[in-house]
Amino acid sequence: MRIGVTRLVVTAACFWWLTGCESSLKTTQLSESTGSDSQEIASSGPETTGTVTAIGSVPPENADASPIKSELLGGDPNDNLSLGKRHYREQNYGLAEKYFRHTVEAQPRTAEAWVGLAASYDRLRRFDLADRAYEQAIAILGPTPEILNNQGYSYMLRGDYKMARKKLTAAQSKDPDSQYIQSNLALLDEVVRKGKGIR
Repeated sequence: MRIGVTRLVVTAACFWWLTGCESSLKTTQLSESTGSDSQEIASSGPETTGTVTAIGSVPPENADASPIKSELLGGDPNDNLSLGKRHYREQNYGLAEKYFRHTVEAQPRTAEAWVGLAASYDRLRRFDLADRAYEQAIAILGPTPEILNNQGYSYMLRGDYKMARKKLTAAQSKDPDSQYIQSNLALLDEVVRKGKGIR
């Protein structure tokens, strides 16, 4: 029973973290993380460690864009996970990758770090490694709408719009009201219509 409750809490927390994939057509430089909409929900239990946070990304137009509060970064702003998030928000993807990787090496059941690592690899265009990191996050949490949403954005970055639509549609079927997923689907439609990839 405790494991089931833990998974429910982690899945709900993951919703707030992963909903942050790129979704705004009005942003000149789309990134999986601007850090402006980070939210965090603590999780506990034997299955996973740490918290699942929206590393952030471009939110839907009507989402709250309040600045990140320092308490949302966790107990220690200098631990590897917090440093990974900070460097990711600052678009230092190489350093973000380093700190997320150190986190998963030390705490392999930290889903948030796996997703951050995957997003960093996406930005470094190391999609083979991003896929592996997403697989690890799915092994911990299952195919949550948030992870599927991030994977959909990853496939958009690669120019694989068919797979992007498949992942985003799967995400939408699990969470039809998510504005982030809807925004990514709109972005995908725009990219396909204009015939221009995203960077």
